[in-house]
Amino acid sequence: MRALLEESFRAAVAAADPRAILAAHLPKPPKGKTYVAAAGKAAASMAAAVEEHWKGEPGGIAITRYGHGVPTKRIRVVEAGHPVPDEAGEAAAREILGEVRKLGPDDLLLALLSGGGSSLLSLPAADVPMADLKKVTGQLLKSGAAIQEMNTVRKHLSAIHGGRLAAASQAPVVALIISDVTGDDPTHIASGPCAPDPTTYADAREILTRYRVDPPASVKARLEKALDETPKPGDPRFARVENKVIATAHRSLEAAAAVFARNGLAPVILGDSVTGEAAEVAKVMAALVYEIRKYGSPWRPPLALISGGECTVTMTGEGGRGGRCAEFLLSLGIETDGVWAIACDTDGIDGSEDNAGAILTPDSMRRGRDAKALLAKHDSYGFFSALGDLVVTGPTRTNVNDYRAILIP
Repeated sequence: MRALLEESFRAAVAAADPRAILAAHLPKPPKGKTYVAAAGKAAASMAAAVEEHWKGEPGGIAITRYGHGVPTKRIRVVEAGHPVPDEAGEAAAREILGEVRKLGPDDLLLALLSGGGSSLLSLPAADVPMADLKKVTGQLLKSGAAIQEMNTVRKHLSAIHGGRLAAASQAPVVALIISDVTGDDPTHIASGPCAPDPTTYADAREILTRYRVDPPASVKARLEKALDETPKPGDPRFARVENKVIATAHRSLEAAAAVFARNGLAPVILGDSVTGEAAEVAKVMAALVYEIRKYGSPWRPPLALISGGECTVTMTGEGGRGGRCAEFLLSLGIETDGVWAIACDTDGIDGSEDNAGAILTPDSMRRGRDAKALLAKHDSYGFFSALGDLVVTGPTRTNVNDYRAILIP
């Protein structure tokens, strides 16, 4: 069962591998030059795929997370901060925006976007210091806000997100996107640098209020002044822009489902948009497992329950170690017994630790100690590390959000 769970996760990741899928979506080369602006956890591998298949010699910059780079020839790879932005990303984003402004009508801006781009392609507005952007980002990460809500705020603190990158280009824009958000809307992926933004400063202010975030003075002042709104749907500048999603969480779930089907477990895809507090989502899944085991409803075993999406963990105090995937599994193990399950982030990093996620076994709760206490202080990493049940892959250099599977033999 462990091997089967790991095989299903590898299949999910492979379905979003830029080196395998990107070439089929490349546009025709322009008369002039091609400038590549890549940002996200998959940025380096997407840039390398362009170099392998592009007719010509594109230049540009790919900004990815520290440790996620790959060798490239002409497109420069810059490693920067994630999930909290840093000065390395800021400098690279500033250079990208400057080069994009130089493009002419015969050139092409080829944007390669993936999850993580919100912090990696981070160029704060002139009236927001990077230190303040870092602070409010950290506050939002702990608040329990959904990624779409976080990005609504970040768009309105940025000189490059919320459609501003595409709006700065006189050249046609083609954005190839690997989606890590529920719904796969380009405006939310990497904070939508090439997509019109339907959200407003008022929306950003409301989100901070709802999640009780007290931002730095510069952030508060910018959101209250609301002087330069992001470009909106219908803006004529987007007539020359194409946003194309080339990999999604659902396609990865389908690839994993095929693995289970080949091994005699009927796959049930519960959806790629499962959100909410990780520990609470696990309780719902445990109730479903109970219903299936006891009543054979709504499906009869043997089967595999598969889901994707992005849960959250609301931090109170300092907390322990662990991301949303391991927290989901620890809560699931407390709520139900005797199941095999896996939960991993497809980028290879669960939260800020070195693991992609973990595996829950039928005897995890008997082998482990202090499960409830560790869950209370968000130390799921400590629980599964002690058991030797972490899943460690290293950076996968792609990202279609979280992958979860529960096996009911």
